[in-house]
Amino acid sequence: MNHEEIEKQSHHNREVEIIIDREHLKTPAETTGAALYILGKVQNGWTLYRETPGPREDEPIPNDHKAIHVHEHAKFYSTPGKVTPGGHLE
Repeated sequence: MNHEEIEKQSHHNREVEIIIDREHLKTPAETTGAALYILGKVQNGWTLYRETPGPREDEPIPNDHKAIHVHEHAKFYSTPGKVTPGGHLE
């Protein structure tokens, strides 16, 4: 690995502080939705959302193993209801 690859790898593996349902938690910057559901102890049948600044709708986080990137101090919250493929709430 060259220096740039090592730096990129360490950037993705670094831990960031996030907030899930008002609880401050640490997670790798590169994680999965499933890992965030476990970390945040999201209730079965509930959906986790990432708060989005401005007038846009908050982003539903699928409870799966697809890689996602989270930023330092990102805020998430959970609500009753399950998101189906395509981002539709049941």
